[in-house]
Amino acid sequence: MQTRHDLYAKEAAELLRVIAEYKTLYSTQLLRLFPGREETIHTLVTNLRRQRRLWVSQDGRVLSAAETIETDAGTIKAFWILLDFIDRVEYHCAGSYPVALSFFLDAELYEVVYVPPDQEALICHALSGKPEEAGKRIVIVEEAGQIEKLNIPGAGGYCTVTDNGAIQYYQRK
Repeated sequence: MQTRHDLYAKEAAELLRVIAEYKTLYSTQLLRLFPGREETIHTLVTNLRRQRRLWVSQDGRVLSAAETIETDAGTIKAFWILLDFIDRVEYHCAGSYPVALSFFLDAELYEVVYVPPDQEALICHALSGKPEEAGKRIVIVEEAGQIEKLNIPGAGGYCTVTDNGAIQYYQRK
């Protein structure tokens, strides 16, 4: 007979790893990360919240590793991109600025970069060094008009992402 610990240990460890790694995510994102285990995740969130190992916004929409809940648009949007490929992702982790997150898909490295409005030149400059070491880049912009202002080495595609996870992909002409 399996104990409650046996049933939930794997999901709890992964849930805590993801929250610790990305700091703050939407609850809907975490539920999509664990398809078919929504009830288990709700139970784990309740228990981890009670243990003060996880914080939840008052409306229940945001989960955080810190008591002070602050969302980061780049991380949230990049995580939606990750979820778009999650069934084929081998490993994922938070990135280092200006890369929001990285993941391996079919043994290839992908980097997801978020470009806020009016930050195009800064991001291009930050990513201009050593392009041969970069993975394939998926670049998130707030509006499609930003794409023509960007020259990012390794950019395989561009996209816009809404807060609820709707993604529109673009290719540069």
